[in-house]
Amino acid sequence: MTTYPSQSVFSLYRRLVTSEKNMFSFQERKDIKQMLKEYYRFHPQQFTSSGHSIEDKLHIIQILLDEIGLGKASVLSVLFMEPIKNNYLTVPEIEQKFGTSLDSIISGMQRVEELYERSFSLETENFRKLLLTFAQDVRVILMMIAERLYFMRILDKFSTDMQQSMARECSFLYAPLAHRMGLYSIKSEMEDLSLKYTNREIYREIAQKLNETKRSRDKYIEEFIAPLKEKLGREIKYSFEIKGRTKSIYSIYSKILKQNTPFENIYDLFAIRIILDVPLDKEKMVCWQVYSIVTDMYQPNPKRLRDWLSIPKSNGYESLHITVLGPQNKWVEIQIRTTRMDQIAEKGLAAHWKYKGIKGETGMDEWLKNIRDILENPDLNAVDFMDEFKLNLYDQEVFVFTPAGDLHKLPKGATVLDFAYLIHSNLGSKCIGAKINKERNVPIKYVLKNGDQVEILTSPSQKPNPSWLNIVITSKAKSKIRQALKDIEFKDAEIGREIILRRFKNWKIELEEGKLSRLAKKKGYKTVSDLYQDIAHEKIDMLFIRDAYLDLDKHETGTEQAEPRSAETFSKETPAEELSAKEDVLIIGQNLKNVDYTLAKCCQPIYGDDIFGFVSVGGGIKIHRTSCPNAPQLISKYGYRIIKAQWAGRSGGTQYPITLYIVGKDDIGIVTNITSLISKEKNILLRSISVDSSAGVFQGNLTIMVNDANDLNSIIKKIKQIKGVLNVSRTKSLTQNNQ
Repeated sequence: MTTYPSQSVFSLYRRLVTSEKNMFSFQERKDIKQMLKEYYRFHPQQFTSSGHSIEDKLHIIQILLDEIGLGKASVLSVLFMEPIKNNYLTVPEIEQKFGTSLDSIISGMQRVEELYERSFSLETENFRKLLLTFAQDVRVILMMIAERLYFMRILDKFSTDMQQSMARECSFLYAPLAHRMGLYSIKSEMEDLSLKYTNREIYREIAQKLNETKRSRDKYIEEFIAPLKEKLGREIKYSFEIKGRTKSIYSIYSKILKQNTPFENIYDLFAIRIILDVPLDKEKMVCWQVYSIVTDMYQPNPKRLRDWLSIPKSNGYESLHITVLGPQNKWVEIQIRTTRMDQIAEKGLAAHWKYKGIKGETGMDEWLKNIRDILENPDLNAVDFMDEFKLNLYDQEVFVFTPAGDLHKLPKGATVLDFAYLIHSNLGSKCIGAKINKERNVPIKYVLKNGDQVEILTSPSQKPNPSWLNIVITSKAKSKIRQALKDIEFKDAEIGREIILRRFKNWKIELEEGKLSRLAKKKGYKTVSDLYQDIAHEKIDMLFIRDAYLDLDKHETGTEQAEPRSAETFSKETPAEELSAKEDVLIIGQNLKNVDYTLAKCCQPIYGDDIFGFVSVGGGIKIHRTSCPNAPQLISKYGYRIIKAQWAGRSGGTQYPITLYIVGKDDIGIVTNITSLISKEKNILLRSISVDSSAGVFQGNLTIMVNDANDLNSIIKKIKQIKGVLNVSRTKSLTQNNQ
C-alpha cells in the first residue's frame, strides 16, 4: 500500500520552493515534484523512514533557507540525496536539468556519511578538522548544522540514550562549528537544547528562575530603553531599533560555573541591542557616535569594552559591546551594530552575499578571505554565490585512524612508516607495512589518505636501513631512524671488535689499537669502526685481516714522503737520525726494530705529549707522559731505568685511545650534546661512554680515538664550552701495575 504525504507536507513543500524569488522557475518546480513522486512511488518505505522522511527533509530545507540563507544547490542536494544514493538518479542528470552544480556537495555529504560509519572518538579537535576536510564544500557543513538543529528541536521523539548521545555530540561538535561559521543564534539554541537533555535539573532550574524574574526584567528593560531611545532619536539622523534580549540558559549556566556564584548574583542576564540602518561607509562613525551618547547617559565599565568594529572576529562577526551602570545600580550590556552586522551575526557567513568588503583573519577560518573574491564577482548570482566555493581547509594535513578509533594528524604526503614512528619508536623500527581500512595490505612507503584506518604490521626481524630516510617526511621519523641506524652501527662495531679481539687472542697475537687503525685506513675504511662493522657482517675474511696486520710493518717505509707545503707554513724538521746522533734519545714512531716498547696504560701518552721511556724488568720499554701520576715515583726510585724519548716528526695517521673524565650538571640533554659534538669532529672517533649521576651532578668516562695532542686539546676545549660541563680532564689512574 502506497503512503501519500499529508496536506501539511504539500503546504510546506510549496512554501519552500516558492520562498525565494527566481530560485526555481515554474517548470523546475514541476520537474522537482514529478521526480520526487516517481522516486517515492518505487521507494515508499523511505517516504516516512525515521530521520530521512520527506517531511524531515523539508524542515531541514526550511532552516537552510530561512535561518542560514543558502540557495538552490543546497535545496536540490537535500531533496535528491536519497535518489542519488540508491542510483535512481545521477548528479549529472540533476545538474543538466536545473543548471546548478551539485557534485561537490553530494560527494562531500557521501564522504561525511562514510566517516560517521567508522568507529572513532568524536571529542577531539582533530575530528572536527577531519570533518571539515571530508566535507570539502562549506555548504556541506552548513547543511549538517541545519540537520542537527532540526533533530535537536524534535529530540523528544527519540529514546533517552539517543537523546544523550545526540545532545553531547551537538555540544562538542556542532555548536562550536556553528560558532565558527558565525551562526550565533543557532549556536545559542544548540547549546541550550544540549544542556536541556544532558543536565535537565540545571536547565529547568535556570529556566524557572528566568521565568519568575521575567516581569521585573521586562519592566527594567523598558525603563532603560525609553530615555535612550528618546535621546538617540534627537541626535541620530538614521533609523534604528532598540530591543532587549535575555541571554541563553547555557550562557547563564557558563557564567555560574565560571564565576562560581549562584544565579541571583549574575547581573547581566540580558543585553540591550541597538541596531542602526546606515550606509556601509558610515557604519563605524555612527556606531561610535551612539557609543558616545550611551556613555554620556550611563557610566561605562572600561574593562568590559569589546571592540569588534576595528578588528572583526575571524568568522566575520562585527559589533561594539559596552557595559554601563544603569538604574538601581545594575550593570547592563549594550551591543551596538548595524543592520548588516546583525544579519551576519544571525545568519553567519551565508548572509555575506548581501554585502561586500568582508574582513577575515588567518587560522582555521582562512577560507573567509576567499569570500571577498566570490562576492565581488559581478557574473555570480548572489543567492548561489557559494556554488563555486570549495572548503579547502587543511590541504597540508592528513588525518588517519588507529584500529581503536584514535585520530592522528600528519603532514600531507606522510607514509605508513611516518605513522608507525608517530605511534611509537619501537613500532616504527619493526614496521614492515600496514593494513588499510581492514581491507588491503600496503608497503611502508604507502602515502596515507584522509580518513584511512591504519593497522601497523611488524616483524621481530625487521630493522631500519638508510633507505628509510627517503620514505619518511616527518622530522620525528627521520630523527628516530638516524638514531636507530647509529645504534645499529655501534652495536655492529662492538660485535666486530669482540670478534677480532677473540680471534687475535686465540692466535696469540697482541692487538694494538693504533696499528689496527692504520690498517683500516690503508684498506680504504674511513674509521676503524667501519672495519669492525664489516667484520660483524662477515664481509671481510679474518685470515685476511690477520695476514695484513702481521705484514703491515713490512710494507710501510721507514719515512713518509713529505707533503708539499707553502713557504709560509714551512718549518725545518729535525731528522730522527740527526737527533739520535747528537744525544741518546729514543725516537717513537719511526718503525723501530729490535726495540720492544708499549704505551703505558696509566697515562695513555699520545703523539705530541712530552714523554720518557722506562725500561721494565722484562727488558721492554714503557712510554709514559712526563706528567704521568706515576712519574715522580719512577724517577726517584728507578732513575737508572729512565731514558729520554721523543716522537717522530709526524703522527703518521695513527689514532690513540684516550679516556676523558668529565664532570657536569645533570641537565637534560647534556650527554647528547657531548656525543653530538664528538660525532661532528672529523678526526675523532667515539669508542665508549659511561655516565653516573648523583645529587644533580654527573660524572662520566669518555673513551675516544685521536691523532695527536693538538686534536685532544682542541676537543677538550670544545667540550668545556658546552653548557653544564664543569670540568674535563684525562682519566686519573694512580696504579703502578702498568710499569
